[in-house]
Amino acid sequence: MSGGKSARMGTNKAFLEIEGTRLVDRIMLMFRDMFREVILVTNSPLDYLDQDCIVASDIVKNKGALGGIYTGLFYASHDHVFVSACDMPFLNRSFIEHMIKCVDKYDIVVPEPPDGLQPLHAIYSKRCLNPIKKLMDTDNLKITGFYKGLRTMVIPEEDIKTFDPKRKMFMNVNTREDLERISSL
Repeated sequence: MSGGKSARMGTNKAFLEIEGTRLVDRIMLMFRDMFREVILVTNSPLDYLDQDCIVASDIVKNKGALGGIYTGLFYASHDHVFVSACDMPFLNRSFIEHMIKCVDKYDIVVPEPPDGLQPLHAIYSKRCLNPIKKLMDTDNLKITGFYKGLRTMVIPEEDIKTFDPKRKMFMNVNTREDLERISSL
């Protein structure tokens, strides 16, 4: 998803560069190699005409990341969708593949490192559409607010660290300081 306002950064985070490559390009390269279908949800679709993927605008406007998840699920041709924010430069392909293997009978597969659930690095099924819509209708935009009542698998820290011992894959870029810190890793 690439629809945030980037208020803290002051510029579109998807176009920030790490090691000479834009964040969006890093992620799209991985996703195009992993998935048959890649959907980029954004409020500025014209900015992404260079991307080889489906580009979609939010179906329900002004609903933040929750609206982006809803839009991606709505347009997806598959029952389950891996969702990621555009500002995570160290996504771990092996871990994402592990998450996919866990889907089986779950509506949600979400990692939980020590700092909490990672709802923008998760897998959601189309069964989540109605619960998400109900939250958006009441302007309750907390992503994890729709989890209750759905079959959820939480991947614990013990499993996460086997894939990411340096604890990098959930790092994201919100400020210039984050960009400098991440660029130096």
